[in-house]
Amino acid sequence: MSDDPRAFHKPVRRPAELFDRLFSAEDPAEVSRVAHATAVALLSRVREEPADAVVDRLIAFTDEHGIDTIAELWSRAPAKSLPGTLWRLYLLQLMVHDDARSAALLYERGRVRLATADHVVAGAPTPAGPDELVSLSDSILRGVFSGDFAVALERAASFCRVEAAGAADLADDHDRTEPERATAFTTRALRLTTYAEDLSAAAALWRRDSLT
Repeated sequence: MSDDPRAFHKPVRRPAELFDRLFSAEDPAEVSRVAHATAVALLSRVREEPADAVVDRLIAFTDEHGIDTIAELWSRAPAKSLPGTLWRLYLLQLMVHDDARSAALLYERGRVRLATADHVVAGAPTPAGPDELVSLSDSILRGVFSGDFAVALERAASFCRVEAAGAADLADDHDRTEPERATAFTTRALRLTTYAEDLSAAAALWRRDSLT
């Protein structure tokens, strides 16, 4: 047994530091390679053996560890790619967990405004409060790891459309009295609409075995 204290005090590198050191923005090709490799490895391994404890940890990951580690891996990936899709799903979950009351308000306003079946596809009860929206976002993410992946993406896309309609409705309410708040809601509506399009496209690609 060594008496050298260095044998017992090995330096610990945080994931962020390791990522920055190995895969800096100066090498976007390597960043892209790592993003795709980690997304494929994670999804394939968990879906092959979707143990409840593992899926639970992945669903709770951002609550326990924040979004930074995931952002470092997947945030710069193209929208219609596997890492880009996982990034958007985690962002949606974080949006709901971070402010479930606002998410529930947007959802209810959007459900009333939209003349579509999107709220049915998304799967929230009627009406849906903050707790129900948190459960919905978690169940969509659970479907990614242990259910029909394309269906989970379609549910997420429908959720985005309902939330976008609600945000647009609230933007109209505040347009004259609070223009800055109206602009913020309009921006959110546009972003959610784009996410809905991205997730629908990803679902179609997955069904053709082309989402990589």
